[in-house]
Amino acid sequence: MAEEKYKIVVFGAFGAGKSTLIQTLDPQAKHIEAECAGGSTTIALDYGRVQIGEKRVYLYGTPGQERFEFAREIIGKGMDGAILLVDATSPVDKFVVHLSTSIIAARIPYVVLLNKCDAIGAQPDAAKAHFAGTETQTVSAKDRRGARDALERFIGTLRPHSIDKTA
Repeated sequence: MAEEKYKIVVFGAFGAGKSTLIQTLDPQAKHIEAECAGGSTTIALDYGRVQIGEKRVYLYGTPGQERFEFAREIIGKGMDGAILLVDATSPVDKFVVHLSTSIIAARIPYVVLLNKCDAIGAQPDAAKAHFAGTETQTVSAKDRRGARDALERFIGTLRPHSIDKTA
């Protein structure tokens, strides 16, 4: 049986945990960042790979600032699915709604993963209510097993990417 390949793009606001999620799933993941007020931020992308049985999953993390819309568009081309990572300690804002609306408009299968649900001030039920009707799971971007389980469940709902399977 040929290996199936999937391109999954991780979207979310600044600080949602996109880089952490990808690095948790693939400790060898690549990350391009710059220092900014409040720490560091992804300025280009994160890239990781995960093998799930006969399925090779390529993970691409996008920058979480509005000004990087062009980068999200480039990174998102040809994706098989999207993960919208939402910080449960912050209210769902206009930017997160924009990301969700853009994914839906592109007719891309996606899942909402609620991160930081165990943190003080987290309101996962409010976030779940906002995304009613969409597959929503709670996850800790730092928990490899939980993150992998969430990814496996999502990948199980997708069809493989139409790229050369012999490469």
